[in-house]
Amino acid sequence: MPLVLGPFVRCRFSAALLGLWLVFAGFTCAGGSEHDATAALPAAFSDLLPHFLVEPEDEYIVKNKPVTLTCRSTPATQIYFKCIGEWVHQDDHLIERTVDPATALPVMQVTIEITRQQVEKIFGLDEYWCQCVAWSTTGTQKSQKAYIRIAYLRKNFEEEPQGKEVALDQEVLLRCHPPEGVPQAEVEWQRNEDVIDPASDPNFFITADHNLVIKKARLADTGNYTCVAKNIVARRKSTSATVLVYVDGGWSEWSKWSACGADCSMWRSRECTQPSPGTGGKDCQGLDLQSLNCTSEQCPQTVSGAEDVALYVGMVAVALCLTLLLIVVILVYRRKKEGLDADVADSSILTTGFQPMGIKPSKPENSHLLTIQPDLTTTTTSYQGTLRSRHDATGKFSMSNGPLLDPLPNGSHTLHNGKLNSDPADFVSRLSTQSYFKTLPRDVANTSYGTFNFLGGRLTIPNTGISLLIPPEAIPRGKIYEIYLTVQRKEDLRLPLAGCQTLLSPVVSCGPPGVVLSRPVILSMDHCFDACLDNWAVRLKKQNYEGAWEDVLLMGEELVSEPYYCQLEAETCRLFSEQLGTFALVGESLHMGAAKRLRLVLFSDAYCSTLEYNIRVYCMDDTQDVFKEVMQMERQLGGRLIDEPHVLLFKDSYHNLRLSIHDMPQAHWRSKLLAGYQEIPFYHIWNGSQRYLHCTFTLERLSLSTCELTCQLCVWQVEGEGQSFGLDFNIAKDTRAVDSEFLLMDSSATALAGPSAFQIPYLIRQKICSSLDAPCPNGADWRMLAQRLKLERHMSFFASKASPTSVILDLWEAQHFHTGNINQLATVMADIGKQEAMIFLVSDGEC
Repeated sequence: MPLVLGPFVRCRFSAALLGLWLVFAGFTCAGGSEHDATAALPAAFSDLLPHFLVEPEDEYIVKNKPVTLTCRSTPATQIYFKCIGEWVHQDDHLIERTVDPATALPVMQVTIEITRQQVEKIFGLDEYWCQCVAWSTTGTQKSQKAYIRIAYLRKNFEEEPQGKEVALDQEVLLRCHPPEGVPQAEVEWQRNEDVIDPASDPNFFITADHNLVIKKARLADTGNYTCVAKNIVARRKSTSATVLVYVDGGWSEWSKWSACGADCSMWRSRECTQPSPGTGGKDCQGLDLQSLNCTSEQCPQTVSGAEDVALYVGMVAVALCLTLLLIVVILVYRRKKEGLDADVADSSILTTGFQPMGIKPSKPENSHLLTIQPDLTTTTTSYQGTLRSRHDATGKFSMSNGPLLDPLPNGSHTLHNGKLNSDPADFVSRLSTQSYFKTLPRDVANTSYGTFNFLGGRLTIPNTGISLLIPPEAIPRGKIYEIYLTVQRKEDLRLPLAGCQTLLSPVVSCGPPGVVLSRPVILSMDHCFDACLDNWAVRLKKQNYEGAWEDVLLMGEELVSEPYYCQLEAETCRLFSEQLGTFALVGESLHMGAAKRLRLVLFSDAYCSTLEYNIRVYCMDDTQDVFKEVMQMERQLGGRLIDEPHVLLFKDSYHNLRLSIHDMPQAHWRSKLLAGYQEIPFYHIWNGSQRYLHCTFTLERLSLSTCELTCQLCVWQVEGEGQSFGLDFNIAKDTRAVDSEFLLMDSSATALAGPSAFQIPYLIRQKICSSLDAPCPNGADWRMLAQRLKLERHMSFFASKASPTSVILDLWEAQHFHTGNINQLATVMADIGKQEAMIFLVSDGEC
């Protein structure tokens, strides 16, 4: 008999109670009556558990069409669906009962419909799933879960094919990354609107990641290529890419030599016909006509006489003309060379900020003693009293060996003022005219420079976390270098990233490249990954003179014999480098646990006079240079920061980033966003090449008098970590633009030369090094200093240096320039047991 569950579905019971209820003949619900709960089964099958003939399968909702889930089981007395953990109402089930003629067992089939609205209600929380539960008098069985997803296909391709000009028989690669979609889009390629079938034309090959490969380019392969992505929702076409296959000309075989002519020479020729140049190909290179003098036996005999005399006279005249022309060229060259020497000797690039003071020795024989002792107690932003080598009139200015100046053989010096030029634009324009500085960007706002000698110094780009420490003795004595430090904008240069590689740091340049250094400098820059090398393979890349990028170091596997070494900290990388150049950190995740740090920053309009109000959410790499750039851009736009920045760990899980806004007072505000959330594709974030990724939420207030805004803004990675902002502010009260306090203003000078660049006075540093460099039997030497400063991981690197202590102190200076307490270092020295700790208490005047 059919089973009636009218009262039952209006009561809430656990699955276990429901199963018990089905075993008994009747059940009473509050306010209801008793009903028969089981259907009669043949006695031979009364002890069978139900098994499924049809189970629900995964479905996609296309546009607004609902999907139907079906479940069929035997022997079954009841079947009900459960979706995302809740029972579906009985009225939503369509039930059919039949009997299997072969076994006489009852067969029950149940169907339900799922709408788009039901799935959208749980966006961002979980995936929508359903399963059916079947009962018999013996027990219950659960079907597999069926997942219901909303199908879509975005409009924009992640990567579109680019047009190319290729030579005949060359391999061609056209890249295509289809738009994000559910289900994932299928890809086909078209040439001139015709579908390419690699099965019928094996010269084509489509890779697993949808790229098209033309194995050997043919003339017939010239055309417009289009990447087509399609799924059950839509069909998208990329921009067409034109491929032009050209043919360079080739030379035919040489013809046979001609007979020897009257001028005692023979010739041969060839033509540019094998093949002839076509479709924009290059013409043939080289000679198409070649001549050769004949041997005396082959030359035709002529009668000597007046004609020979004329020939000899002509040859002598030509020789005299060539001689005169050569003399004129030599004179002009020498005059220009003298002018060039004078220009170089007086060039402002060599003497920037240094004006001679006219100090001369009283006795010529003591000119080599003319030196001025540097002021080690200065607290100004530049070193006063540097020593500069002076060229004589015959000196040559050469960039090949790197240093800008070489000392005189006799060691004589002239004193110059050490004040740095205050005009960075002038420095950049002058420096970029030199061959070594052609790649120097003209972004003076993000460039620092200074002039340094053996006492060293420091360059800093404020509010970026980027600095360059030049330790004492890093520049050879007698040399003076003009050094720059700049952060490159990622769009200024192309850093090739392959596969799952991602940029983990700013691209930083210091130079000039090729200068000679006696000791490594320390370049400090932020990074944006979780600093766990178990999750990452992180490589240091350096740009060579030709502009190509090379791997120079694998982090965690540094070799002390190499010119590069890295100290990795939670948010900063400190690079020891014996060479200047352009550097960047590139990482490749080793598994899906690898994570990048994203800084989430919220801005709004500082002044709003309309009903619409915009909130901009930036999702950027968590490095200070990008944050500074966004803050400066928002200041120009008149934006204001409306909450403290949050940090989100974004994992290599291929899942996108979603953003949504909730809990707005519906009586006063509404969101103009049509969907429930916005989404940023995974690859846009993971690649790291787009600096200002952001989403804008456009809100609308129902009245101009509404100024109070409260809402919850959520940012999360699908199946990953999330952050939420609780916003509660008045959009009219604070109309200021981005305030300077949020810029974390760095008040330190961009360039410090000499002792003012260091926490540890120069003489004290010398004493510490002499005290700790020598090995001590009880370990009270540089090794204990490294341990107390938590630098023991780099023992082998320190030991490879001539003065391990000086390298440790260099690193301490790089880490603690703004926050370092020299008394703490004195305490460490006292713990080691060295009396030199007392020298930290010496006054500046005594030092």
